[in-house]
Amino acid sequence: MRVRRITLGALDTNCWLVDDGQGGPALIVDPADDAGAIIEALGGAPVAAVVLTHGHFDHLAAARDVVEQTGAPLVVHEADAGAITSAHGSGGALFGFDVSAPSADRTVREGDVIEAGTVSLEVLHTPGHTPGCICLLAEGHLLSGDTLFAGSVGRTDFPGGDMTAMRRSIARLSSLPDETRVHPGHGPETTIGRERRVNPFFPRA
Repeated sequence: MRVRRITLGALDTNCWLVDDGQGGPALIVDPADDAGAIIEALGGAPVAAVVLTHGHFDHLAAARDVVEQTGAPLVVHEADAGAITSAHGSGGALFGFDVSAPSADRTVREGDVIEAGTVSLEVLHTPGHTPGCICLLAEGHLLSGDTLFAGSVGRTDFPGGDMTAMRRSIARLSSLPDETRVHPGHGPETTIGRERRVNPFFPRA
């Protein structure tokens, strides 16, 4: 499995491109901005799905254009599906961004699988930053959205945030193997092992 990053938008959001590295179909995770740059990075590969790790504006600003240009279905957790279709629901209005996405073609929940050719990503429901935050797990890679960052976690002071839920989600992620590579929604990549050592939000023995 191959995971590639493009950092886009006013908030330097990480958009992730996931495929088999052999020319198979790709997943676009969090099309943050600049649909043209995302499409160019695909290099002509077909797109199996466009996946949102949650419903905030800075993770979906290019979703409408990418879906229109690729014909791929838009996927989001059922708890955030209602938020993505308006600037108010996506949080964009709070920051002066009139940003929304089309309605989801597919909603997912805990344990569902999102496939792109031979690549299968398991959906982990990790609420806290938003009610419908998800992480995607496959082959030693965790796409963590705004649940887990290098050295920190996602904010819980926005509407729908819940620190108690966030702590439960982080406790769950902390049980993954140390070597699990973490690809967050913002900032640098890390590993579960590193976060176990340095992240103050990880549970302590």
